[in-house]
Amino acid sequence: MKQIIKEKIKKILIIKLRGIGDVVLSTIVIENLRKDFPNAQIDYLVEAPSEPGISGLKEINQVLIFDRKDFWKKVSLIQQIKKIRYDLVLDFFTNPSTALVTFFSGAKFRVGFPYRGRKYAYNLLGPAERGKYHSALLHLETLKLIGLSHTYKQLYYYISPSALRVAEKYLRDNFIENNFVVGICPTGGWPSKKCDPIKFAEIAKAVIQKFNAKIFIIWGKSDQEDAFKIQSLIGDKSMIAPETTIQELAALIARCKILISNDSGPMHIATAVGTPVLGLFGPTSPYMQGPFGEMHEWVRLDDLDCIECNLLDCPKQHECFRNLPVEKVLDKVDHLISKNNLLINN
Repeated sequence: MKQIIKEKIKKILIIKLRGIGDVVLSTIVIENLRKDFPNAQIDYLVEAPSEPGISGLKEINQVLIFDRKDFWKKVSLIQQIKKIRYDLVLDFFTNPSTALVTFFSGAKFRVGFPYRGRKYAYNLLGPAERGKYHSALLHLETLKLIGLSHTYKQLYYYISPSALRVAEKYLRDNFIENNFVVGICPTGGWPSKKCDPIKFAEIAKAVIQKFNAKIFIIWGKSDQEDAFKIQSLIGDKSMIAPETTIQELAALIARCKILISNDSGPMHIATAVGTPVLGLFGPTSPYMQGPFGEMHEWVRLDDLDCIECNLLDCPKQHECFRNLPVEKVLDKVDHLISKNNLLINN
């Protein structure tokens, strides 16, 4: 295996495509890279939706955008990357397109996963095993295998000052300062990952009753219908967020005491901005994609033989969410409150 000579690394590119949550989990490498390469230029290659959460980070110099739909933009991107002359490229996505980008980068050290048909692009390899590590820790295992620091476990998501001002004004106008604000987020990448509105409302009502919580429904454009349905089921003991940018959504999450969320980008954003999270899981694995860090919790209905099916659409009756006992959820909220020393004002 090639050995990285740290003193010769001046420019680094991190590649991570797809969902916002996936990119958030990849930021676990940033502090480790800064330890090994304190003066290096560190850039990111992401897709457009992930750019706002990365571009403002002081640890990152530049964010490049990957457009999967435009062939000529891909060609231009490869030329741009080759011109920058990176010394180290970390391809944490490793699909056919990013393998090509890495291969043509001209970097002396090219890191990726040993997936079939793509190993040609790399001279340093991450773990071959899929499903062995949490998605965040997989990045650290890669750093370990190539001889780099891998002890820091901080996730990052940048929130702009203007987004914070919008969030703080909205919360100030709609909640009392000491309210125990619990965020509810119905967002999910595909239908089977999304807890049904009726169950979310049932959970919210129980949280209101037990913890005297103020429910704050946070949503994205694809979840507007579910968000308003949840509010209609809860009634006037809930508040629904206005339409926001992703930055403003992150800022609202950062101001909640707790977030109860599906497996989604906002769930991972919450872990990065320090809001305790309770993740609701069904078709996906909390061991692989759960909220990362000791301050968080997850819950699922383990009794089902179809749990963790990974299907995009449920062929049954969505029992993994519909049959989830509310008492089990409340126990997890109790754990969140206790271990994060959260103050409830009754």
